[in-house]
Amino acid sequence: MTKCHIAYLACTAALAGVGLGAAPPAAHPVTHVVHPGQSIQKAVDAAAPGDTVLVRPGTYRESVTVHTDRVTLRGTSPRTVLRPAAVTGKKAGTCAADGNGVCVTGTKDRKVKGVTVASLTVSGFTRNGVYATATDGLTVRDVTAEKNGVWGIAAEASVRTVFRGNTARDNGDAGLFLANSVKEEQGATETKGTLVKGNRLEGNRIGVTVRRLRDLTVARNRMTGNCAAVFVVGDENKPKAGHVTVRDNRITRNNKSCPKTARLDALQGSGIVLTGAEDSVVTRNTITDNVGSSPLSGGIVLFKSFVGTTSERNRISDNVLHGNSPADLVVTDTGKGNTFERNSCKASRPAGLC
Repeated sequence: MTKCHIAYLACTAALAGVGLGAAPPAAHPVTHVVHPGQSIQKAVDAAAPGDTVLVRPGTYRESVTVHTDRVTLRGTSPRTVLRPAAVTGKKAGTCAADGNGVCVTGTKDRKVKGVTVASLTVSGFTRNGVYATATDGLTVRDVTAEKNGVWGIAAEASVRTVFRGNTARDNGDAGLFLANSVKEEQGATETKGTLVKGNRLEGNRIGVTVRRLRDLTVARNRMTGNCAAVFVVGDENKPKAGHVTVRDNRITRNNKSCPKTARLDALQGSGIVLTGAEDSVVTRNTITDNVGSSPLSGGIVLFKSFVGTTSERNRISDNVLHGNSPADLVVTDTGKGNTFERNSCKASRPAGLC
């Protein structure tokens, strides 16, 4: 090859490189660090998809809303604390004005995807510590949600949610709450594999509420000191709630007393309650010393829903139950196809289920 040819090829390659390399390199994820006295919301607003907002230890008097896909909002420990600020001048419908701590908010037409909230404390909000709506792939992990007026950590109209390793205590209603919709009457929706795993739930009205959902797992959680540990709730709408797996949980002494509400009878001493649910599995749970005199009291309870919907084809198997009152297994539901197999227990209502 002559020098002329070599020069020609080099020039051609350089020109091709100019054409192919015109696009700018992809931006790298950025970590936005927030120190006490600075605004978390400003850092979240500045974050692009893939970025992390890292909040240093301290107390932050604000509420935070995340709208951007794949943003991680992360504290450094439970000593990163969000508490309510004054809401004077806050627009109605905002996270702060609605009494929430952290909001992850999509829309009916566009779910916000891949957001993570981790390693912080949300405390003292009049409604919810963490509240998510219209999300896909939300993860909430290692969050402490305490003394919030309604729910500790909640998600509605969301799919592929993961609640893992959180502590929810002393919240006004459920420590963890998952539902299809809190405002509309409609049939149960598919969660596409939502997972509630490894959480600690103490002193709430209900530890975990799963309302009008399907395809969801509640596993390896510890629940004590609530009025009730787990509620799987359906109603008269179609499709029914169901295909929920409740497994490997430790549920003990959920004997706090909670008064009757417009939607639910008084609660005390309820382990796992299924009402209006179908095709669900309750297995390998350890359920002990849950004692009360409510119609919903007992270790594992199948209860006909207050709108008359029965629970059907649920499998209750391989659970260890003792010290629950009025019984370890309680069935007041007339639904068909529910089965009880290999449970270690002493007393049931009606007799013969153990």
